[in-house]
Amino acid sequence: MNYSTLKKGLAVSFVALMGATTLASAQDAPATSSSAKVFGGRAQYRSWSIGVNGGVLSPFVAIGGSNDFSNFDVNLGYGISLRKQLGHAFGLEGNIFRGKVSGTNKDMPGGAVNGIKEFETEMQYAVDLRGVVNVATVDFLRRENSVNFFVTAGYGLVAYNPKVNGVDQKGKWGEKGDKDFVKEAYIPVGAGVKFKVSDRVSFNLGYTMHFIDGDNFDGVYAKATTKDKFSYGYAGLEFSLGSKSKPNLDWVNPLALMYDELKDPSLRQEVEALKTRVSNVEQSVEALKKDSDGDGVADQFDKCPGTPAGTAVDGSGCPLPKVETVVAPNASNVTGFETIQFEFNSSVLKTESYPTLDKLSSVLRENGGKVTVNGYASSEGTAAYNVKLSKDRANSVKTYLVNSGVNASQVVTKGHGEANPIASNDTEEGRIQNRRVESARN
Repeated sequence: MNYSTLKKGLAVSFVALMGATTLASAQDAPATSSSAKVFGGRAQYRSWSIGVNGGVLSPFVAIGGSNDFSNFDVNLGYGISLRKQLGHAFGLEGNIFRGKVSGTNKDMPGGAVNGIKEFETEMQYAVDLRGVVNVATVDFLRRENSVNFFVTAGYGLVAYNPKVNGVDQKGKWGEKGDKDFVKEAYIPVGAGVKFKVSDRVSFNLGYTMHFIDGDNFDGVYAKATTKDKFSYGYAGLEFSLGSKSKPNLDWVNPLALMYDELKDPSLRQEVEALKTRVSNVEQSVEALKKDSDGDGVADQFDKCPGTPAGTAVDGSGCPLPKVETVVAPNASNVTGFETIQFEFNSSVLKTESYPTLDKLSSVLRENGGKVTVNGYASSEGTAAYNVKLSKDRANSVKTYLVNSGVNASQVVTKGHGEANPIASNDTEEGRIQNRRVESARN
């Protein structure tokens, strides 16, 4: 793997970490209270921390696998870390550590394999970026926990100098004349547990396996058929950074926090205030629906309050005008040929003419024959207009008869206008009589 490519990849990863944390800080508004809320955002917590650690480095890993040496030595490793907690259960952590890894073949026959007795690899540096996930907690009912379990995984770069039987091997694999150290990528995978010492300090125990993208970490090269690895078991202290008035996000349990908020007196007061507002709204709605006089129109919109019971009213609560009932002539005395009267300048049939028209319809349907319907008008208006008006009146009668079942060919209509008045047009009473239709058999 090309070193410059790896270096660029790590640079991009760290820039992404810093960019993500900067964006998160910009999006989180300043906390208005030191009392953390479930949906209050990250700004109400401390989310940055720095740590120091030390422990034991080994060329073996817990999951086993092939190794070029039968025995390992106990060597010291040490490092520092910087973490940004992005949520209650997830954070990003950058790590830098150094140390020495060594092993021997002392348990093998003759204390050597292919002439190789021992190796010693000095790590100039190992740097990586990891995701850290809190997977469980012991005190899960507490608002803030005191014990957390976590797992980690990421991507890194290690620079090292291997020696076999005391002889440097760096010259065999140095890139482009760089004979100081060999650079390889690696994948760190680990787990651990952390204990809360105080609001600012926690004690961490962890174990990380490092899988190297190469087979020269221990100075023994097997033509890339296997990949080297080493492990780091460590203990360390982690220090939370930020305002003292804020809790550490890494320790907050959102489920317990939500349960705790249910018992918050201020929240209960808000609920009671909301109930009061709802009750007031319900009372206002009932007041709007009140109908004191029972006419179906609420008092809010009733323009005529106090309407007597049983009175028909309009939409504003006022009584409807009384409709006078017109008593129709005795049907037994109607011949069907009575004069039909019209209102001034109108060709609309009056309801009192219906019995006459019904009788005429019955005669024509039962006995057959034809009838001539003659329309007339009074002298108001021009003669031409009155002719048209008289024709409309005659056609209104024909339309009624046809709609009642009379054949249209049985009815002939004529409009005479002002001709043949039956009363004087000089008086209103006479003009009323002249606004008429007369029917005659053919």
